[in-house]
This record gives sequence, structure tokens and C-alpha cells, in this order.
Amino acid sequence: MARPGRPKMPKAPLPGTVEAFLDMLIAERGAALNTRHAYERDLADVCAFLKKQSKDINTATTIDLKAYLAELGARENAKSKGGGKTAVRTIARRISALRQFFGFLVSEGTRSDDPTSTIESPKQTRTLPKILSEDEVSVLIGTAQKQGGPESIRLVALLEILYATGLRVSELVGLPLASIGPESRYLTVEGKGGRERMAPLSEPAQKAMKSYMDIRAKFLMSDRAESQGKWLFPSRTSESGHLTRQRFAQLLKELSRNAGIDPERVSPHVLRHAFATHLLKHGADLRSVQKMLGHADIATTQIYTQVVGDQAKATVEENHPLAKEANGGNI
Repeated sequence: MARPGRPKMPKAPLPGTVEAFLDMLIAERGAALNTRHAYERDLADVCAFLKKQSKDINTATTIDLKAYLAELGARENAKSKGGGKTAVRTIARRISALRQFFGFLVSEGTRSDDPTSTIESPKQTRTLPKILSEDEVSVLIGTAQKQGGPESIRLVALLEILYATGLRVSELVGLPLASIGPESRYLTVEGKGGRERMAPLSEPAQKAMKSYMDIRAKFLMSDRAESQGKWLFPSRTSESGHLTRQRFAQLLKELSRNAGIDPERVSPHVLRHAFATHLLKHGADLRSVQKMLGHADIATTQIYTQVVGDQAKATVEENHPLAKEANGGNI
């Protein structure tokens, strides 16, 4: 989003085939809007590089794409001061986007060949999720409670809901007001691919929600009531009408500094990881955690068993044969 008072930079037009591919993601695959935006950014970067070479993505060859990936790798390594992991992840994601795009062109008959067919993705080491301890989460929430005022009450509600449900940050900030269940006992969440799930709220989260609802009107503007009023966490400044992911992340960084916790260790996704790991640590079964996180595949959830202690890990595996079956004995 452009800074207040500054006009937005115009976007370079994308080829019609790219726009058609992006539209297909939503219409046929049920992709979320954020997913569409991510693919749009990835393919726009490829198009910009090729344009400088007087080439077009529709007719790009394997050599053209390898040249782009080499330039991308150099760019990412320079940005992260030689940090290879970031570059590897970015390149792997960009290759995935290109494969899907050219697969679409072939399926539509626009091209007869796929220039990505001989391009190999870089090997990625699977990193364990970063988490906070239970004490650190308590310190964060306690610090937010001490700040006082409507902003504090809202932040406490956001933290309690996130820690109680493990929602993705986009799901959290984009919750419609209608998602609240009777007496704030649960939330109805629409996740990736339009899949809907129920997210039960803990007692502290229910209490925080009720306190927030008493002051929610303070975040509404009368002249934007229509665009803001449908959201659980409205915003007076964002174009979407609700609190943005970026703003919530900023609030978390500020809060972590006030709480004496390294801001680099704190993010909305870290709290999602903490939710899952702490649940497993206390004996929750893997299938329940999978459903609460909204993972389509239980294999995605299994990585959290590597973070919990050996005893808790054994409990998860003993009580959930599906975990062992999917693993083949290895996590």
C-alpha cells in the first residue's frame, strides 16, 4: 500500500496470458486473493527481466528462464548479504510459479512445449518453525494489557484469538463480523481454497473478544461505515476497510520491544507456530491440530512434532497412527 499522501506507482501491464492464468487460479482452483497477488508479483518480476532483454514471457526459452533465475539468485544473495536460504526459497517459489504458468499455456494450446521441464528446483533444507515459549507468549499478552486504551484492548484481542486458534494472519485480520459464533465461543473461518472451518476460542480469548467488542466502534468512521462495518477488525486508514497484515506485524514488533523480547523472533506466523507446538506439547492429537490450522495435508502439520520434547512427540505418535502411516516412521 502506498504511503499516505503519496500517489500509487502505476503497475506495468502484464501480458494477457498472465492475466488469464491469474484469473484461472481463482475461478478454477479456488485460490485466495493473496495467492493471486503472490503469483502476480512473481510473474511480473519475470516479465520485467525479460522485457529488459527485449523478450516476452510467452515465447521465453529455457535459456531465457535460466538467465532470469541466475540474476534473481544474485539479487537475493546480495539483498540477504549472502544468506543462501532466502535465495533458495525465493528461487524455488519462482520456479513453481513459472511451471504452473507454462503448464497453463500448454493446456490452453498457446504453447506446445514447456520451457521449465528441464529446470530443476534448488534443494531446500526443511527448517523447523520458530516459536515462542509459553512464558514469552504470556509476557507479550501481559505487556499489551498494561498499555491501556482502545488500541491495547484490540491488540490483546488479536493476540488471544491468534494464540487460541492458530489462524493465518490474513485469516485473522480479514475476519468478517459475521464470523463470530454465539457468545463468542468460536469463529467461522474461511481458509485457503475457500475451505471453511470452526475455530473454538479459549476462555481468555472469549473475554478479550467481549472487551474488544465494547470499544470496536472507536475504529470506525461514519463516512466509511459501509466498507468498514462488515469487518471484525475495521481500520480507519486501510483501503480494504480492515486492519492490514503489515500493520498487525508492526504492532507486534513494537509490543515485543516493550516486552523485552527480540522483535526479530516475533511475528504473527511465529504465534501460529507457538499455538500448534504448545497444543502438541500438552497432548493434543495431530489430526485435531491439522484441522485447527486449516492444513489440507497432515504431513504439513507433522513438522511441529520435531519441535516438541521427546516425551510429547512420543505421545503424539502413539496416539495418532495416521501420523506414523503418513511418515513411514520418519518425520
